[in-house]
Amino acid sequence: MPTSPRHSRQRLCGVAWKGLEESVSVAGVASLSSSIISANSSATNSAAANSPAVELHEDAMPTFVPLRMVRPFENQELVGMAHRLFEGKEHAASYWKYRVSPSSQLIEEIMSFLEKRRGMQFFDLAVDVGCGSGQGTRLLAPKFSSVVGTDISPAQLEMAVEHTTEKNISYRQCPAEELPFADSSVDLVTAMSAFHWFDRPLFLQEVYRILKPKGCLAILNYTLDMELHYRDCYHRLNTVCKEFYAALQPYRDPCLGPSSFDSYKQSFHSIPYTDKEWQDCKWVKTAMPLSSYMGMVESFSSYQALLKKDPEEARRLSIDITQRLLTEMGVTSPETEVFVAVRYFYLLACKPEA
Repeated sequence: MPTSPRHSRQRLCGVAWKGLEESVSVAGVASLSSSIISANSSATNSAAANSPAVELHEDAMPTFVPLRMVRPFENQELVGMAHRLFEGKEHAASYWKYRVSPSSQLIEEIMSFLEKRRGMQFFDLAVDVGCGSGQGTRLLAPKFSSVVGTDISPAQLEMAVEHTTEKNISYRQCPAEELPFADSSVDLVTAMSAFHWFDRPLFLQEVYRILKPKGCLAILNYTLDMELHYRDCYHRLNTVCKEFYAALQPYRDPCLGPSSFDSYKQSFHSIPYTDKEWQDCKWVKTAMPLSSYMGMVESFSSYQALLKKDPEEARRLSIDITQRLLTEMGVTSPETEVFVAVRYFYLLACKPEA
């Protein structure tokens, strides 16, 4: 696979943006230290209450470096980069609060795939691309000397920094298609519920460039047809849930196509690695209040699109669905605990040694 070219500009939702201020440019970066956003615990508390100034560090594991906002180019040149979504602070907070994390079993399967190829159990560097608010990023910390989460959204990264206490995790603002890491320097690249927003060919080129020989790529996501379990009313609850999902389908972003599952499967077949695996059904069941299930669905891009277009209709839909679910459950409190079953699918691929 050819090495990915470097781009000086990025198209993000049809508008060209300068990825970072000159002081934190991704161009020519050969190490991870410059302008990395580190999330050590001593800085987390103050970061939540203040808007700190940008500070650059040269240490291998820098202290907290807050986010610098991207700014638009005057000339809106289109170059083909990732979509900008999940940017608002309220949406980022909702994303952190309600989105489910991959299970420890899924992470173990990813690590087992990597360990078997490399013949070792502890590694130097993992990069979690499209990390959002960092839930999945944190799961990688025990197996790596350093983990870097990257995302294009300052609001998401601020949320990640605020909630990360592991000292070997840091965060970086950059597009998925321009990863500021040296060639053949990364042991594992992950994209957890984010790959569908990327320019996939460019992202896969970057992955090939930065992975070490026998380094691995893990791309995972879950289907949106989540199931609710509560006592003996499973079928009635999920009839209501399916109506909820159907009501949001018209607001699904066109770039996603009718099914993320299908697009991921197509990408799996297009990855030119001979050593790769596909898993299309791994159920993860999580206990949560009914209100958290509703919050999770409301954090989806389709619901957010409806909320932006018609706030009154979005709220009416949420109230109606909540009330119908409570009625089927025979309870009155939205804090009643339910089990939410999420179906994950993922692909794993190993870069050839030569």
